[in-house]
Amino acid sequence: MPDMTAKPKPAKPKGQNRYSAIIAKVFAKHYGKTGESFEFTRDEFAGVATELGIKLPKNVGDLIYSFRYRNELPSSILDTSNEGLEWIIEGAGRARYRFRLVKLNRIVPRDELLTIKVPDATPEIIGAYALGDEQALLAKVRYNRLVDVFLGITAFSLQNHLRTTVKDVGQIEIDEIYVGIDRHGRQFVVPVQAKGGSDKHGVVQTQQDVAFCGQAFKNLICRPVSAQFMSDQRIAMFELTVVDDVVRVVDEKHYQLVASSAITAGDLQSYAIHGG
Repeated sequence: MPDMTAKPKPAKPKGQNRYSAIIAKVFAKHYGKTGESFEFTRDEFAGVATELGIKLPKNVGDLIYSFRYRNELPSSILDTSNEGLEWIIEGAGRARYRFRLVKLNRIVPRDELLTIKVPDATPEIIGAYALGDEQALLAKVRYNRLVDVFLGITAFSLQNHLRTTVKDVGQIEIDEIYVGIDRHGRQFVVPVQAKGGSDKHGVVQTQQDVAFCGQAFKNLICRPVSAQFMSDQRIAMFELTVVDDVVRVVDEKHYQLVASSAITAGDLQSYAIHGG
């Protein structure tokens, strides 16, 4: 007869719970030994998964991505941070990562800002076949020249979905890179990161983008931009910079792509006043 007093085995974590269990265990193995920053390797995930008795995710990179831009870290990690600081996961070389405490992690649109209506120049066929929120967002930014409008320069798309390697960081991906020029002849490189759905922009991307621009475009002025879908298909645009190893928001604007007839005389008057 089965032993009715035996305790049932705990259910193995699945899906996002599996991600949380693995990253929490990796964090616990290192935390407290080296202060507010420590490194770990991707190879550790396999050993931790075996130790926990759970299946290692096929795409280990998605585990890191999910906590950078999509989901909160487990409470066991969040509870260790000091007031006003948050944990981020940085690249620290090929297949290496670093947990580090910073002042700002997620960059979120401010609801109180004025929404600027822009005549929608997106070809209808692009809207019909764009694959996924990120692709649709990049297309809308490109066809409506929102980088030009937002930064006040003339910009051109150089390459999208660039995968490259940055020294002391490892492999990175930039959604789209623009190069541009202003009326004074100054030239710029603009790395653009796009976020759709529930994804949020994380400061790690900006740090990586700035490092890449310094490595590959030494003579150009780097102006990192983040674009994010909001409600009502509004688009939030952020210009970002890194000061003393902290990511700062230089400017933020919200745009809504509409038919020209939807832009009223009142709208134009409001823009004239607030545009100074």
